[in-house]
Amino acid sequence: MSQAAASQTPILLDEVVSYSVSDGIATVTMVRPEYHNAQNSRMTYALDKAFRLACDDDEVKVIILAGSGKHFSAGHDIGTPDRDVDKSFERASLWYDHVNKPGGEFLYAREQEVYLGMCRRWRDIPKPTIAMVQGACIAGGLMLAWVCDLIICSHDSFFQDPVVRMGIPGVEYFAHVHELNPRIAKEFLFLGERMSAERAYQMGMVNQVVARDELLAHTLSVAKRIAAMPRLGLQLTKQAINNAEDLMGKRSTMDMVFGLHHFAHAHNQAVSGDRLAGFDARAMASANQQSANQQSLSQQVAAPHNTSGLNGSWQATGVSREAE
Repeated sequence: MSQAAASQTPILLDEVVSYSVSDGIATVTMVRPEYHNAQNSRMTYALDKAFRLACDDDEVKVIILAGSGKHFSAGHDIGTPDRDVDKSFERASLWYDHVNKPGGEFLYAREQEVYLGMCRRWRDIPKPTIAMVQGACIAGGLMLAWVCDLIICSHDSFFQDPVVRMGIPGVEYFAHVHELNPRIAKEFLFLGERMSAERAYQMGMVNQVVARDELLAHTLSVAKRIAAMPRLGLQLTKQAINNAEDLMGKRSTMDMVFGLHHFAHAHNQAVSGDRLAGFDARAMASANQQSANQQSLSQQVAAPHNTSGLNGSWQATGVSREAE
């Protein structure tokens, strides 16, 4: 057994990601709870290091991705003191450094590396992955959950991609029309509102919904049952299903939308002088809070006439660090 697999003591990577292994289960945990696990580049590269540790360890059979604190992830970091969009890092792909590149090339090169490229590679990790989601899973948080093979969430979790508010057609890892049917994906993006855990389950976006205090134990139980399966059988099964998704257009859709995403950034820069159309973390949090309040009021008005059986328990926490 490797040293990593034998150890019960978590390893802290770059002070923002915790990595631990127990009984063949690797747990990768984002640890920026003071910023609702908003993803800066430092965290993205630390996640990549953690996933590589898990892939390189033959004793690891299943990987769980988690977020510490109240929320899984409020998205990409667009406003914390540790925002590092202008910093260079040792790159994980062959894309060149984005720093000091002019115009749209700056963000295009960066997001090819830290967002689209990394997410695609993590999706193809040759071991089963489970996203363990609580609280907010917003925009860039969706990207992390969607690259995982299974999503298990708590009853109080919610899912949201509000970046159309910035004039941007969804996050960089555009899996919306594969995670949801096209009409629901349009609703999800057009309104930018929160999708409850219950509705996400009904739409097939999440696998299981459990009570918050049972989330960890339940996820570990599922992971252990998966870990009992043969490694090669799991890898081949994952490869078969991922390849089938790509044959249905998942990868080519992402390539197409990534171009539209960056056209929107360039348009914002030309029109407003800001790639995000003037939305920093505070402005997005305020807009999301207002949207959540309006959504809650709308559901209260509609409740006496609701015959769908859906429970509209959407929490108005006003969380957002989103989104580039």
